[in-house]
Amino acid sequence: MPFRIVIVGGGIAGFTAAIALRGPDRIITVLEQSRLNKEIGALISLQPNASRIAESVWGLKSELHGDARAIVDEGFRIYNTDGRRDLHDTLKKAATSPDREGDPVVVRTASKVVDCDTLKGTVTLESGEVVTGDLIVGADGIHSAMRKYVLDTEPSALPTGHSAYRLMIPSEVLEKEAPEFCSKINPRDPFTSMMVAQNCRLVMGPGRQGEVYGIVALVPDEQMNEDPNAKQSWVAEGDLSKMLATFSEYPSHSQDLGLWQLRDLDPLDKWHNGRLILIGDAAHAMLPTQGQGASQAIEDAEALGSFFENITNSPSSESISKIFEEIVQARYSRVSLIQAYSRQAAKPATATDDTKKVTMKPDEFMDYNCMYRGAKLWKQQQEVSTAA
Repeated sequence: MPFRIVIVGGGIAGFTAAIALRGPDRIITVLEQSRLNKEIGALISLQPNASRIAESVWGLKSELHGDARAIVDEGFRIYNTDGRRDLHDTLKKAATSPDREGDPVVVRTASKVVDCDTLKGTVTLESGEVVTGDLIVGADGIHSAMRKYVLDTEPSALPTGHSAYRLMIPSEVLEKEAPEFCSKINPRDPFTSMMVAQNCRLVMGPGRQGEVYGIVALVPDEQMNEDPNAKQSWVAEGDLSKMLATFSEYPSHSQDLGLWQLRDLDPLDKWHNGRLILIGDAAHAMLPTQGQGASQAIEDAEALGSFFENITNSPSSESISKIFEEIVQARYSRVSLIQAYSRQAAKPATATDDTKKVTMKPDEFMDYNCMYRGAKLWKQQQEVSTAA
């Protein structure tokens, strides 16, 4: 029997998991609830820990710098005033390509999961169809529908008091319409810039090799316009007039404007149950202050691929559970620390318990973040450290 893998969620976590798990005698199906894999444009940062995996382990260097038109950031600048879609398309193309090892991944849109039997390894779609897998991966984001099949209680994503407007502007439009701004901050330079003004912040940088300029505008929640009960907050549309009122002196030539309420989760008690395991934001949603959300999802995917590497046929429930435990041992403490540090860097943060405070200095945390060489090696290093 082939190894049947069902991945719930067709985002970055889902497609990187699909890439990592591809191999001979494996049938992989990605179930995406939306009819179209489309999201409002935004830049996304891959830290060295993630880009190393994508380029060296999965061989996607040419795709990232070709199809995804990645740009290497050369610095960070702060000013005080008192694509995400390309990456997604590139990962989907790699997952479904006939040129990689194993059968191409099957992507099914309009496939909303309404039930899961974690012991039998089945998910039931809204249509009533039942899809069976030896392994089920819950990669459906911070508002995960799969999380409740792992936990005894369903945690709520905690608002942080801030939201973020997201927009992208073609660099040539910005140069034409806002020359004074461009004389100070060149939108094509490979630098991330942050502008601080009272209780708001702009984080800006180039994308698509300088063709577009991406902006994230952080504002207090009382100035935002998102439905607090929205289940798909990443694709919520923002109110342009409200953003312009908040940033009245900033040039406005955006084509798309998204609104994203910043929320995170306390570390979950567990990530897996039966044949189901959670990854990415479904398991450890974190604030974007350290740019590690997508990178940690990629690390999760690498761990899945690495620990399931030698599974060549339909595995037993016992084998699945054993591998899940190895993955948790390799990932849980690392992700939880990065999650806590990202939360701590948000002001105000959602955490008030000082006993959970991360005491690493920024340079120490940067090393912890980026000097990562895969889940198995990390697990070995932690075991040696503990033994010593």
